[in-house]
Amino acid sequence: MIRLYLGSTCDGVSGSACDNLFMDDTLLASLCRGCRAGEAERAVLLTGPRPDVVAWPYQFTCWPVSMTDPHPKHTALAAIGRKPHTAPCVALMAGGAWGARHLGITLQKAAATPGSLAEMMIRAAGATGGDIVYAGSGYTNVHAAAVGNIPLRFREVGAVDLDGVAVAGVEDIARMDLAALDAHPLLGTVKEAYRAARRALEPERLVTITAWGPFTNAARLVGEERFVKSVYKNPEFVDRAVAFTTELLIRYFTPLAQENVLELVTIGEPTASGDMISRRQFERFALPGLKKFFAWASERGIKSLLHVCGDTSDRFDLFAQTGASAISLDHKADIDRAMKELSGHMCVAGNIDPVSLLLNGTPERVRAASLALLEKHGADNGFILMPGCDLPPAAPLENIRAFISAGRSG
Repeated sequence: MIRLYLGSTCDGVSGSACDNLFMDDTLLASLCRGCRAGEAERAVLLTGPRPDVVAWPYQFTCWPVSMTDPHPKHTALAAIGRKPHTAPCVALMAGGAWGARHLGITLQKAAATPGSLAEMMIRAAGATGGDIVYAGSGYTNVHAAAVGNIPLRFREVGAVDLDGVAVAGVEDIARMDLAALDAHPLLGTVKEAYRAARRALEPERLVTITAWGPFTNAARLVGEERFVKSVYKNPEFVDRAVAFTTELLIRYFTPLAQENVLELVTIGEPTASGDMISRRQFERFALPGLKKFFAWASERGIKSLLHVCGDTSDRFDLFAQTGASAISLDHKADIDRAMKELSGHMCVAGNIDPVSLLLNGTPERVRAASLALLEKHGADNGFILMPGCDLPPAAPLENIRAFISAGRSG
């Protein structure tokens, strides 16, 4: 038996302790009542089998959960499914690098064990309070590293990088083995952390797992510059690479789908950005892989969230054709136009500027912009208030809380 102290931000119980924990790798949840009038505080507490890896005692953060409001998870699923819900859905986008920096660790240290990675996700979720929690954020380059046998480069701050490329020609694609996904230890850690965080945060938060989309994963294997040039010079090569990485995604997510624990998959396509390829090129090269993957997910009852960077206002109709349940828009995109064109077709999420507002703004500016967006679109059942891209690692917590608070009060 061990004592784990609740985090200092938990009003009313700071410094108190919970003894009802076991010395194993089970994730437990405890309700601490009486912290605030009319509310219960859910404090997610994590134990672990490796006290030599993570410093003890752990420090945890709690978040308020009204006992009368619907669970944020149910609100998020309703919004993604464009079904009626009483409270606005407000969620961050990704945020793995932010979570590590917030806790004063690197993504490499966070992923030392599944338990330590799950702890990072849980503590970040407790600090911020968004409706959706992202497993695998910051580690989305690892899939290409696994099949391409590419070394990883860990940074003090920021996502895990690739230290090289794997594909020079079609023959290299033919030599790669998707079974490498199953054997890669870091991908295994991400999946185990996803399972653990999902168990711990149920039913309050919707936990998703992230990966790059087919076009971006292909670019990671080939190298961004050469891959984008190949769109013009060697389109057949691009087709082969994207077909391979589409199968990569299906292979990676299949075990979770078979376990029936995958409710939402989040796919990012930064290389298919409106700032990098044209509408015609998106339709020709990126759309087919997305359609195949999202069809696979939909056939298994799995909802999907797609994020594409840059100004994509000229291809909203193509997003509807992907089959994704929801599209997350960059702050450059015209969200008013998106809501008009995509209403009835897919959920739209966005698109608060993550840099000028969440990173460099003030809580007052963040709140005003968030409320203005909710005033326009919050009544639509198919809308999620979300940043326009991944959460910057140095975004101040007070700005993030202002964003979430505005969504809750909207």
